Amino acid sequence: MINFFQRTITGIFFVALLVASILLGGYYFGVIFCLFSMFSVKEFHKITSSYCKTTIPTVVPMILSGILFASAYFNFVEKISFPFWTIYLLLLFVAMGMELFRQKENPILNWAMLFLGQGYVALPYALLCPIAMKLTGEYHAFLLLAMFVMIWVYDSGAYLFGITLGKHKMFPRVSPKKSWEGFVGGVCFTMLFAYIFSRFIPELSVWQWFFFAVIIVVFATIGDLTESLLKRTIGVKDSGSILPGHGGLLDRFDSLLFVAIGVYVYLSILFF
Repeated sequence: MINFFQRTITGIFFVALLVASILLGGYYFGVIFCLFSMFSVKEFHKITSSYCKTTIPTVVPMILSGILFASAYFNFVEKISFPFWTIYLLLLFVAMGMELFRQKENPILNWAMLFLGQGYVALPYALLCPIAMKLTGEYHAFLLLAMFVMIWVYDSGAYLFGITLGKHKMFPRVSPKKSWEGFVGGVCFTMLFAYIFSRFIPELSVWQWFFFAVIIVVFATIGDLTESLLKRTIGVKDSGSILPGHGGLLDRFDSLLFVAIGVYVYLSILFF
């Protein structure tokens, strides 16, 4: 019962913070999601370091992820003309060059995990900035909010259908609780909300919203299973403990990491 109340309170606070930062936009959105990115990267390197025997100082990828998000934020949201990306790339290769002086046993593995952390975790967060600008050229809070809501709706629908009707497992080796029945249920719920959002955000047609929903369910499933594979391989239950009762930020944003990439590519094609 104590754990239930802990999860509930944490969940309400976390969702309220996330929704408020998206709706308020501006520096509220920038600061909160920059911190999400930095601490998600920290969790990634913390759980992989012992398994992969890497020796990357955690502060280095955290700073890089923060600069990457800031680069996207100031270029796309604030529209400030400054070579932020150049600074990020320069510091990334400086971090690689530091291996020459650290004289560790596995510099190549350190490089590999540094790039993996930036590509798998930091980049999807940074892509939220151009995603928010795709519809009108200005910050569009409701598109980002719709994306998050559809991820939550898909997860909830998949869970409800899975525990009541689930018989055929999707990937039992990676996630024994996920079933095809749950997947279908999640798809149905997400399609319903896609239609609802088409009534309120007419910049996308009904069919474009339906395809948006397809992107959500496919990439959310892959993202969820990928993080499950990561944790199962390493042998950890949660990516962290920053959210009492819920685990870490990676546990909450595992679907987003792949959805952000899929949605960015989809919107880039639509508004090319």
